[in-house]
Amino acid sequence: MAGGIPDLTELWQRFDNWLVEHAPGDHGSLRPGCPNGETKRLEDSLDFPLHEDVRTTLAMHNGVTPRRASTDPGAFLLGYSLLDVDGILEAHRDLVSMVEDAREEGEEDLVVGRIADSQWVPLARNISGDLLFVDHRHHHRGEIGEMSFGDPEYRLLWPRMDLMLVDLCDSVENGTPVTSVPRVPVLYGGRMLEWHTRPPQ
Repeated sequence: MAGGIPDLTELWQRFDNWLVEHAPGDHGSLRPGCPNGETKRLEDSLDFPLHEDVRTTLAMHNGVTPRRASTDPGAFLLGYSLLDVDGILEAHRDLVSMVEDAREEGEEDLVVGRIADSQWVPLARNISGDLLFVDHRHHHRGEIGEMSFGDPEYRLLWPRMDLMLVDLCDSVENGTPVTSVPRVPVLYGGRMLEWHTRPPQ
């Protein structure tokens, strides 16, 4: 525990425990953690060292069962579904492709580090294809960003994943808005968690 914040494994367990009690459909969508060999395959494919927060998350849960419709559970991270190793690699290839296309078209300044980057490791994806990612760029390492297609710039949501989990846990436990984004937790059908946009004050 650093500075009074529990370690990431403990925070994920706290969030898991809340899902068990309040959103069993979401909890049931979680897949078991992946073995070290899968994590190494991910790191080898990315060709750069994986942030420890990503390792910790994958060791607990290798993503969720893929959703086929918006009414399926599993999108409990602000409407995003945790990706497994294959999903991370697929989404990362898409980011790399966007970067390569931008460089070929002379639009690198509009794209790289703004709406796509080869050093972003996707963590979760929503049904529209938008991403939550863990930044692996040197001066941004460990930051949690949100990339939405159509937006000219990604949004920094949290400086670290442990702060993301503290925020999410406090939000669902107290029914209060997430501080970094205007979204509030709402239970749907007693089985899954949804996040509704909070109207402007």
